[in-house]
Amino acid sequence: MTTDAATLLFAILAVAAEAVVVGTLALWLVARRSAFARYRALVGPDGLTLAFVVAAVATGGSLYLSEVAHFTPCRLCWFQRAFMYPLVPVLGIAAWRRAVGLRTVAIPMAVIGATISAYHVLVERYPNLESNVCDPNTPCTAIWFQRFGYLTIPAMALSAFALIVTLLLLSTHQQGE
Repeated sequence: MTTDAATLLFAILAVAAEAVVVGTLALWLVARRSAFARYRALVGPDGLTLAFVVAAVATGGSLYLSEVAHFTPCRLCWFQRAFMYPLVPVLGIAAWRRAVGLRTVAIPMAVIGATISAYHVLVERYPNLESNVCDPNTPCTAIWFQRFGYLTIPAMALSAFALIVTLLLLSTHQQGE
């Protein structure tokens, strides 16, 4: 797979993640309780597994971009990775053991990662916000690629973190457990 094809795939997945997050929020805000309850009943039992898959794909994507495409991660990218990568084993164990209680570990990690990603998006858009956090040799303002007019690597990470939080908030025990 070429880097161009891979970044397009990652961008499409990020847009899909954003659509699920926005759709879930809209359903929660404007739909009747029964409609949201049916949606949660549909998604909730698989919420942990789906969150694990999102974290694994995001981790694989970041490794592809740095190790195969040779996009050098900046310092903020490393901080985002520090919160995404551990989500893979945490959510994998949570999904395997159906341990919904592990949300108390995973949600804060994802929220912190999302906050770093949001700041990174702002730094990309407004380079004057870049501080001493970033390395001059690998600036946090560097945009390796942009898809659909707005999606960059930190924006895709933000999409993944937001979807993980959404799925974790929806996650429930399966019936009969």
